[in-house]
Amino acid sequence: METVGPPYAPLGPDASLSAGIQRFHARQMHLLDSGEAEAWAATFTEDGLFAPPSLPEPVRGRAALAAGVRKAHEELAAEGEARRHLLTTAAVGDPEPDGSVRVRSYVQVVATRRDEAPKLLLMCVCEDVLVVEDGEWRVRERYVTRDDRP
Repeated sequence: METVGPPYAPLGPDASLSAGIQRFHARQMHLLDSGEAEAWAATFTEDGLFAPPSLPEPVRGRAALAAGVRKAHEELAAEGEARRHLLTTAAVGDPEPDGSVRVRSYVQVVATRRDEAPKLLLMCVCEDVLVVEDGEWRVRERYVTRDDRP
């Protein structure tokens, strides 16, 4: 049997960059799903922008980001629903000249109500611009689009 090449690309110098961003995203999604609004908002730059498809205008700044998460988490808890954001297949770009990194990933949002089976609520594409501040990754810009909307 002839082989065409290795079954996977060897890990290059960008492997640690991708691993660090994967850890960042995992922590960020856990904070969001746990309703830790201030801690989640702190994963954005002070003037960070979040443009989800559920809002008519983007949200800018940590205070507004935290307020939105706090309100949404309280409403979901009152309805007996838990949401989980599964961020996967992150394609990490090369660092830009200013040090920022663009990351494109898929996000599945799973909703579970008490005594009901989980259901896939949304399938989205997430486009991030990440920067390092004080030795930590932060989101400078996040744009989210839904697969079921043009």
